[in-house]
Amino acid sequence: MIHTMSLIHDDLPAMDNDDLRRGRPTNHKVYGEANAILAGDALLTRAFEMVALRSPGVPAEQLLKVVAELSLASGAPGLVGGQVVDLECEGKDVDLETLEYIHLHKTGALLRACVLSGALIAGAGDALLDALRVYARGIGLAFQIIDDILDVTASSEVLGKTAGKDLTADKTTYPKLLGLEESRRRADALVAEAKAAIAPFATGDGSALKAAPLLALADYITSRDR
Repeated sequence: MIHTMSLIHDDLPAMDNDDLRRGRPTNHKVYGEANAILAGDALLTRAFEMVALRSPGVPAEQLLKVVAELSLASGAPGLVGGQVVDLECEGKDVDLETLEYIHLHKTGALLRACVLSGALIAGAGDALLDALRVYARGIGLAFQIIDDILDVTASSEVLGKTAGKDLTADKTTYPKLLGLEESRRRADALVAEAKAAIAPFATGDGSALKAAPLLALADYITSRDR
């Protein structure tokens, strides 16, 4: 719900001003800008309702930790803060540090919340949570690098959203800063770091089987075509 909210709001004319998402007209194109803003607001608040009121059998202390993580991911320390810097940097020269700040606070923050929420609900220890933060950082940045590459190399039909919009908006992207080849190498290196972070927890007592989805997800990040 939080992710979909971010896409609805990101597509608004005041933000990225996009007409296409997932192969269909964007929310504001179909229902108008006011309803698109309200739809995003409703999704964001509903997400917290689902955690707080519709999570039977989960101890309140663990749910509170999830609420805290989601708050950090979706608010000023995460998604909102990243979007502010993203908008301010349009048409400007941006260095790699600033570019990665933006993505760690947007895509990266949402992926971190996804990775950590399940671990928090399960009562994971500090060592595993720290490893999962490293994992989430790696796949978050790698996902965005591939997104930037696909924006240059794939068609709108394949992507399901408008291709080349970053170039049109004069945004700094990984390919613009590093080139396509170096961008892909960096994505591969980040995925390797992510997998290495959780490797110590993927041995013994069925742990390898439990870790398999996360390892497979990391590999998917760099192989996806949309």
